Amino acid sequence: MSDYSRYAVYFLPDGGFYRLGADWLGWCSRQGAVRTHPELAGLSRPIAQITGTPRKYGFHATIKPPFKLAKGQSAHDLAARFRELCQTTSRVEIPVLEIRRLGGFVAAVPASHNPALQELAATMVKGLDPFRAPASEAELAKRRSANLTPRQEEMLVAWGYPYVMEEFHFHLTLSGRLPQSEANDLVSRLHAHFAPVIPQPFEVASLALVGEDETGRFHHIESQHLA
Repeated sequence: MSDYSRYAVYFLPDGGFYRLGADWLGWCSRQGAVRTHPELAGLSRPIAQITGTPRKYGFHATIKPPFKLAKGQSAHDLAARFRELCQTTSRVEIPVLEIRRLGGFVAAVPASHNPALQELAATMVKGLDPFRAPASEAELAKRRSANLTPRQEEMLVAWGYPYVMEEFHFHLTLSGRLPQSEANDLVSRLHAHFAPVIPQPFEVASLALVGEDETGRFHHIESQHLA
């Protein structure tokens, strides 16, 4: 296994949905390759600008946020523990996955709250936390600049990231931050673009261990099916 600066657990979709998402963002983490953006008329700015922020992560939903390995831990042992957790973690069905604006960006999200997704993510966050190096002061300061709630501050200190446990919201990011009117317009255009390839119901049946290279781009290491 290659050495990476950070590791994470992602959900990567399958089939046409993944291919269209990777093309849209311009990066395929599975192949470790740049992809060509599609032709989509009527956009207010080039796709390369719209997708610049999320591109390096590839098309995914974050389950265990990126982290550096703790001193004394190895990527080999991390992968072994990841496999163990997947064998005892149940897959989750999402009745409807839709394109929606979340704050200032656009993402594919469940149409309704799904506690099973929070349970799945919490299992990975807790189960892999012994492999996570403590967040640096710079990393903590960066997260705190987002005006965290007291509960989010607690989770930042405990887990290195504020949006975990009950604050976790499953989403596959499709844009960087945009003005509200522009984001709303993008939602309608991406709904038409992605609707034909999004399975309904949608199943989270596997997870992927990924790593960040020296340029900041994430690469697929291995995938495991859930129970």
